[in-house]
Amino acid sequence: MKLRRLAGFALLSLAAATAAADETPVAVAANFAAPMQKIAADFERDTGHKAALAFGATGKFYAQIRNGAPFELLLAADDATPARLEREGAAVAGSRFTYAIGKLVLWSAKPGYVDARGDVLKQAAFMHLAVANPKLAPYGAAALETLRTLGLLEAVQPKFVQAENIAQAYQFIATGNAELGFVSLSQVVRDGRIASGSGWIVPDRLHSPIRQDAVLLEKGKGKAAAEALLKYLKGDKARATIRAFGYDP
Repeated sequence: MKLRRLAGFALLSLAAATAAADETPVAVAANFAAPMQKIAADFERDTGHKAALAFGATGKFYAQIRNGAPFELLLAADDATPARLEREGAAVAGSRFTYAIGKLVLWSAKPGYVDARGDVLKQAAFMHLAVANPKLAPYGAAALETLRTLGLLEAVQPKFVQAENIAQAYQFIATGNAELGFVSLSQVVRDGRIASGSGWIVPDRLHSPIRQDAVLLEKGKGKAAAEALLKYLKGDKARATIRAFGYDP
């Protein structure tokens, strides 16, 4: 009889824990795909909540959110878009914070192709340069700003292969459709170094800081999983993952 009561109590406890767990739909900037997948797995193990992740260009997510997309959180590739959503009443005021500062890298899948100072851009021996759409992707805007600062924009712009987002820019380069291009360091770094091909980490002085802000959207207000994930992103475990993928937390 006692064993049956204990078993019943255990089942009730399990049911309560399952009922408390929730799933939150999250819009995530394409550059942050790899670290966010790890963070989401850790988040589920640690809290029981799940994060349903969608990856894409920040500009596209803005349009989707304004048109009623069911996202509860946005992890943008900039700080301007979450601030704008706050001003427009589509995000919860005061919930916005910078979860990562991104780093831009000029990368090629070919070993030895990109030199340590990025002088390959001046040689102009390449035919195609992959760049994410600067109107939709902040990393694309940072790439244009870098080229403008270097005085090379007009010379190399005819060689642009424009990608919808930074993930597609990476694909263009990885598949050889572009000899080189600008991507996020997080896409090519492993254990603190560029894992394959060759790359030049663009100095921060050449472009405005890529501050990536997260914000709780109005649809996530009062939702346990959404609010828990926003808090989790500020924790030590998430910050360690962010740092491991080449970002400054």
